[in-house]
Amino acid sequence: MFWAHASNTARLEQSFREIADQVKVRGRKNPQADVFKLVHDWLCDVKNGRWLLVLDNADDGAVFSPTGDGALQRHLSRYIPPSRDSSVLVTSRTKRAAMQIVEDFDTIPIEPMHDAAAHTLLRKKLGGIEEEDSSIAQLATTLDHMPLALVQAAAYIRERAPRCSVQQYLEKYQQSDSSKTSLLNREAGHLRRDETACNSVLITWQISFDHIQRTRQSAADLLSLMSFFDRQGIQEALLHRQSSVAAENMSTSEANDGFDDDVLVLRDYSFITVTRDAKTFEMHSLVQLATRTWLESQGQVDKWREHFITSLCAELPSGEHKNWAKCQALFPHARAALAQRPKDEESLKKWALLLNKAAWYALQQGRAGEAEHMSTVSMEVRTEVCGEESAETLRSRGMVGLARELGGKYKEAETMHRQTLVLSEKVLEHEHPSMLLSMSNLAGVLDSQGKFEEAEAMHRQTLARMEKVLGHEHPATLTSMNNLALVLDRQGKFAEAEAMYRQTLARMEKVLGNEHPSTLASTNNLALLLNSQGKFEEAEAMHRQTRARKGASIHASEHE
Repeated sequence: MFWAHASNTARLEQSFREIADQVKVRGRKNPQADVFKLVHDWLCDVKNGRWLLVLDNADDGAVFSPTGDGALQRHLSRYIPPSRDSSVLVTSRTKRAAMQIVEDFDTIPIEPMHDAAAHTLLRKKLGGIEEEDSSIAQLATTLDHMPLALVQAAAYIRERAPRCSVQQYLEKYQQSDSSKTSLLNREAGHLRRDETACNSVLITWQISFDHIQRTRQSAADLLSLMSFFDRQGIQEALLHRQSSVAAENMSTSEANDGFDDDVLVLRDYSFITVTRDAKTFEMHSLVQLATRTWLESQGQVDKWREHFITSLCAELPSGEHKNWAKCQALFPHARAALAQRPKDEESLKKWALLLNKAAWYALQQGRAGEAEHMSTVSMEVRTEVCGEESAETLRSRGMVGLARELGGKYKEAETMHRQTLVLSEKVLEHEHPSMLLSMSNLAGVLDSQGKFEEAEAMHRQTLARMEKVLGHEHPATLTSMNNLALVLDRQGKFAEAEAMYRQTLARMEKVLGNEHPSTLASTNNLALLLNSQGKFEEAEAMHRQTRARKGASIHASEHE
C-alpha cells in the first residue's frame, strides 16, 4: 500500500520519490530522473504483485492537469496504469477536482455521518469515560456529525477528565462564537494523517477557503456573505446584492452565469447545499463559523457583516399582514442578525431598522419576548446614533411599549408609551401620524389595565384626528375605530359599541377584504357582543362566518 499527498505538485512529487525509495526503483537517485515515470513503470510490472495507491487531499485539479504549472505535464492517468488486481483511491474535498483526476472511474460521495456512527465514534474516542446517551447525542448534533470535530471534542474532554464532561464541554461551546473558535482550533491529537497537516477543524477548512480565494474571488465573496445568515433558507435574492463593481457592468445573463458558477464551486467543496426547489441554500453552522473566523484573520469580517445587514434590511419588509409570508421566510436571518452588531454608523442605522421591522412581525405573531428584545436593541441603537427625539427612535420606543404590553408588562408599557407621547408632542406636529400612533398605543395599554374612562377619551381624540389626517378608510383609522368599540363594549355601552363594530366591520371588508386578520378580529368582536346581549342566532351566524373565513385564509396561505 502506498500513500501520496496530492495537495500540490511539490508534495505529490515528494511522495512519489518516497515510494520509489520504498520499493528501491532503479535510477531513482538520478537528479534528472522522471520519478513519476519510474514509479509508473514499477507499478506496471506484474512481477511486483498487487498494490493500492492512495492519493490523499487531491483538492486542486490543476495539480494533475496538462496546463498545471508543476512537474506533471500529462494527465494523472498517464502515470497510473490500470490494473485488474490493483487499485488507486483518490480522496478530495471537491467533486470537480475529483472528476478531473479520475475521469471515467467511479466516484463515491462521502455522505454526512449518521447518528449511530457519530455516537459510536464519540464513545470510542472518549475511551473509558461514561456518558449519558442523551449527552452524546446532543454533542453529535451540536457538531453537525463532523468526524474531525467529534474527535477534537472527545480529545479535549478525555484530556481534562474528570474535571470536564460532555455536558460541560457543550456549555462552554455554546457560550459564544469565540468559545466555539477556541475549542475547534485545538489539535485533535494523532489521527494517522500527514504529519504536516493541521488537525484543527477550522484551519483544515481555511486551507480550502484560501484556495477558493486564489482561484475564484467571486466564489469566496459569496461564501463570506453566506456565513452570516441563518444556516438554512438562504434565498438567492439575498446574495446577488454582494456583486462587485465588475459584476455591475455585466449583463443580467452574464451575472447569473457567474453566480451559478460560484455556487458550483462552493457545492463542489461541500460548503453549501442547494434545496430541492433550487431556490434556497443551506450551510453547516461549523462552516459558517470557520468562514467568519477566516474573515476575522484577514480583517474583512466587518466588511461582510455590513454587506449582510444591508442585504437583509433591503429584503425584509415591514410586519404588515400582506408581508407575513416573506417575513416568515426571512425572520430566522433577522434573528441571526441580533448577534452581528456592525461598527459603521450607516450600517448601525440599517441594523436598527432591520430589527424594528423584525420586531413588528414578531409582535403580529404574538412573540412578545422576541419582539421586546429586537425593538429594545433597535431603540438603544437609534437613541445612540439618531438621538432620543428622532422620529426613528420614537417608532422603536412605541414598538417596545407594544411588545411589553403583549407580554403582560402593562405598567412598564404604560410608562414607555407616556414617555414616547411626551417626546412626540415635543418634536412632532399634533397631527403627525407617529404622534397619532403614540396616542393610540397609550389608549390601548390603559384599556388593558381597566382604565376605561381615560382609555375611551384617548381613543375618541385619536380617532377624530385620524379621520381628519388619514381619512375614514385608512387601516390605522379602522384599527382606532375597533379599539374604541372595544373599550365601549367593556364599559357596558353595548348599543354604541355595536354600532361602532358594525361600521368598522363594513369598512374593513371593503378596504382590507374578508380574510384579513383585522377583519376577522372585528367580526369576532361583534359576534361576542351580540352573544352577550342575547342575540344568539345572529351571534352564531357571525361565529360561523368568522370560522369559515379563517379556514379560507389558512388554505390560501398554504398555497402561496
